[in-house]
Amino acid sequence: MTKKYGFLFLKGMAMGAADVVPGVSGGTIAFITNIYETLIHALSQFNLRAIQLLLNGQFKEFWSHINGTFLTVLFAGIFTSVLSLATLLSHLLETYPIHLWSFFFGLVFASIFIVGKQVSQWRWSTILSFTIGAALAYWITTLPASSGSESYAYLILCGALAICAMILPGISGSFILLLLGAYATVLEAIATREIGMIAAVGIGAIVGLLSFTKLLKWVFEKYHDLTIALLSGFLLGSLNKIWPWKEVLVTFTKHQGTPEEEIVPIVTQNLAPDELWLVALVLGLTGAALVFGLEWAGTQKSKPIQ
Repeated sequence: MTKKYGFLFLKGMAMGAADVVPGVSGGTIAFITNIYETLIHALSQFNLRAIQLLLNGQFKEFWSHINGTFLTVLFAGIFTSVLSLATLLSHLLETYPIHLWSFFFGLVFASIFIVGKQVSQWRWSTILSFTIGAALAYWITTLPASSGSESYAYLILCGALAICAMILPGISGSFILLLLGAYATVLEAIATREIGMIAAVGIGAIVGLLSFTKLLKWVFEKYHDLTIALLSGFLLGSLNKIWPWKEVLVTFTKHQGTPEEEIVPIVTQNLAPDELWLVALVLGLTGAALVFGLEWAGTQKSKPIQ
């Protein structure tokens, strides 16, 4: 039992690490480690029945109803990873962007095959769903980022939208924050322990999470293959965002004229590989190997975690 939840904690840490980077989704990690549908089901259990059990003091039944141990261990891993890796990943993105993006490009590319093989039978409808997902995700990656706001109300909205993206394989919550102009603000708040800003994003995340997962659970139950095909397409389309070589065309200066002044890329353009292509290839293959390794490890568990 301890070993089982130890692995679950590590999966949570992997999800948290992915969620910090714009372009990579924690939902992708959940999917390839074989806990995605368990996670969606557990989150969707925060319903009227759960409230009734809680108000009636039936805490044991409430905990069982929401799969509390599973969620607690997983989110402990996620939050541990986010709090401990935010500063490191921010530094790596600034210092070694091609290296880091190459690793994640390989990770996401390999995930297309892992997610896609969950479709029981590819037919014209699933191929169409895959194509729509790819086109939609690609279009989202071409949108320019906004300058954003640091008001608590805006951060609550950002948290709600980002968490919906985070639990979808291929759609990065961090990238949604980037589009909304809140990525640098949230990352800095985590690194400097700005409790007010973190709480605002957290409130939005909870609201978005509890509402969106119910819809996602229903879609999975009614249209499983079409949904999986759509998510596979999301992964393919998102590769445009995480291509390692980019040229910044338009920037925005945050906190201009202050010690916190920061230049944020708004519009970028993909470039051909440069002299670092061999290093990038090795790191990309490493990311892909990690995905297939995690998927293999996940399939060794004959029973899902309850």
